[in-house]
Amino acid sequence: MFVKPVPGREQWLHATLEGLGYELVDLESSRSGLLRVFIDSPRGITVEDCALVSNHLTRLFAVEGVDYERLEVSSPGLDRPLKRLEDFVRFSGRDATVRLKLPIDGRRRYEGRVLGVEEGRVVLESDGQRHHIRFEDIDRARLVPDV
Repeated sequence: MFVKPVPGREQWLHATLEGLGYELVDLESSRSGLLRVFIDSPRGITVEDCALVSNHLTRLFAVEGVDYERLEVSSPGLDRPLKRLEDFVRFSGRDATVRLKLPIDGRRRYEGRVLGVEEGRVVLESDGQRHHIRFEDIDRARLVPDV
């Protein structure tokens, strides 16, 4: 079971990774002490990138007194989560699945092409229609892997 990470820790980690040339995509922590860090970069992520970040964070966490049992660093995968408005801009033109917190017009799940962001709303083309979805209404969104 995973718990929501501490917001201050997430901001600190975001800044740390940005300084190394990586983007913090997601952070998960479990009650058992597992800390999962998902990273990305415009050039993609290699095993060497994960090892470099893991070694850096291990030393940094020791200095900062971050309590954890095990650290995992990995790429977000082909079905990368879209967590920020900037993600919808960056991945404009790609297909994504979007799940809403509450249904709109009886529909809670959309799959289609991300067209970008307009006036703080995610624009998604699905079933031949453009949908303008408030970012706050999105529960989860993930890229659909290219086949």
